[in-house]
Amino acid sequence: MRAGSTGVVFDESALLALGSGNSLASQFVANTEHGPTRHVYVPALCLAAADGIRKGLAEHIGALPAVEIVELDFAGASTVGALLRDGVEWRLGHAVHLSRPTLDWPDGRHVVTADPGRYADMPLVRTIRLPQQR
Repeated sequence: MRAGSTGVVFDESALLALGSGNSLASQFVANTEHGPTRHVYVPALCLAAADGIRKGLAEHIGALPAVEIVELDFAGASTVGALLRDGVEWRLGHAVHLSRPTLDWPDGRHVVTADPGRYADMPLVRTIRLPQQR
């Protein structure tokens, strides 16, 4: 991460919204294409959950050059496992893991979501709510 960089993590609900043409979700992706300091991260488990709901969404998201799909590595698997034991849904666990502060992202990354209440009791997770569109 470069100084001054901003990064967001799209959860399953944000991916579904993006696939449905949500303007704010689309704006995040478009802004990423215009600057090397803006990043949109898609946790692989969130992408799998969204594709399970809307067939073909994974191919659509995977074709977007501005989006970085993040695999579940050992640290992520360990964190998601601990979250599962605490009762967190697996589809949220990977987003939670990527949102928390790290050496590269000392302030963490916001989770873009249509349902911020799902993260209300999770420490160190900040969210950006996607408005519902009609």
